[in-house]
Amino acid sequence: MPARLLFLAIVAFWLTMNALLWRAEFGAHGDDTPVPLQLVWQKILTAPDASMLSVYENGRRTGFCEFSTAAGQQLATYDADRPLPEGGATHAGYQLHLNGNMAMGEFTNRLKFDGRANFGSLRQLTELDLTLAVRQAAIEIHSLVTNQTVHIKCSDAGTPFLERNLTFADLENPDVLVRSLAGDFADGWFGGIDGLGFLSANGVPKISWSACRTRVKIGTEAVPIYRLETSVLGHPVIVDISTLGEILSVKLPGGITAQIDEWSKS
Repeated sequence: MPARLLFLAIVAFWLTMNALLWRAEFGAHGDDTPVPLQLVWQKILTAPDASMLSVYENGRRTGFCEFSTAAGQQLATYDADRPLPEGGATHAGYQLHLNGNMAMGEFTNRLKFDGRANFGSLRQLTELDLTLAVRQAAIEIHSLVTNQTVHIKCSDAGTPFLERNLTFADLENPDVLVRSLAGDFADGWFGGIDGLGFLSANGVPKISWSACRTRVKIGTEAVPIYRLETSVLGHPVIVDISTLGEILSVKLPGGITAQIDEWSKS
């Protein structure tokens, strides 16, 4: 008899724990669960696969992009569910790569973009390269964070027509930035834009991200994801990331979105 009671107690305990675990993982939640931003950032930097996203403007497909990462082999030894210790794996680094193209409004020529960002072992940005091109016209941006400078080159058919070296302090001052790039035409081109006046009076706004764990429907299934949220000039920016760190969906101001194809099958 005691042995049977012990067996029943063990079964009841097992069923109870499984029910609680199932409820925690799959049960309906009224509120999202906040998570450390550092944890989500680590997931993105160490994602095992590239993210292939379709780009939409106001619901109309206009292009595609590919987002991939590369990390030092030393990082693979860490627990994927815990943030990296600040003193650990100091010789490993990361690289983010984004490339693709999209149509711009009524323009027939597509905008092509290719960007790479290098990060140190503690996830600090060290170098940035970005190229934007429309047909034979291109804008190239290169920055070495250690030098606190940004080099901008504009060219047409391979021939540069504008080159500037700017400091990080210049980037924080919209007036200096616009006049460095547009010269004497800045007042005529941008004088009537309210947004520039707002930036001039308030400086470049600081972007602050929040992170949480939630669930969304992809295809026919509700799956757990991480969500990053911020706002730019009062407009929301939302990024959904899989638990493995792959980018699933990006929502930007102006009706621009990018998402995996499975999302549109919901």
